[in-house]
Amino acid sequence: MNALIKSICRPLSLLALPGALGAATQRELRIEIELPELEVAEYHRPYVAVWIENERREWVDNVAVWYDTELRNREGETWLKDLRQWWRKSGRDLSLPVDGVTGPTRPPGRHELRFDSESASFLNLSPGTYQLVVEVAREVGGRELLRLPLPLNATEAVNISESGSHEIATVTLSLN
Repeated sequence: MNALIKSICRPLSLLALPGALGAATQRELRIEIELPELEVAEYHRPYVAVWIENERREWVDNVAVWYDTELRNREGETWLKDLRQWWRKSGRDLSLPVDGVTGPTRPPGRHELRFDSESASFLNLSPGTYQLVVEVAREVGGRELLRLPLPLNATEAVNISESGSHEIATVTLSLN
């Protein structure tokens, strides 16, 4: 009797594990964020937050947060509030730093993030409508936010690109 219960429960428990279904299909998400070179009198590297939202625009997971990690007494964390949307949805409840998510600010140029379904739990989310959100804020500068559709249930390769108007040059996502 116990052998029968184990044989029935084991396959069901594998399906209940997060990512169990996603492990069968290896996915890779590549995000390229281009920060523009701005000719302004006072330039500070921008703070950047990248996260995933569901169809109701509710926060699902953080992908990346770049902020000034070099300031004394963790003062760089105080400016994370300027990433207003991200701060309200996730940032104020986060205990920093977050391994694999937070990192230092980046200079103007193209910056690539790569994730696969074995290392990034968000690639194994249940089927649904998701958005990748990128918010950029700069001291003595502006703030900009872009939303890109993130079709995690797509069966074919997806390439999506959006252009910003001042603080973000482009954001491109490729899902294979």
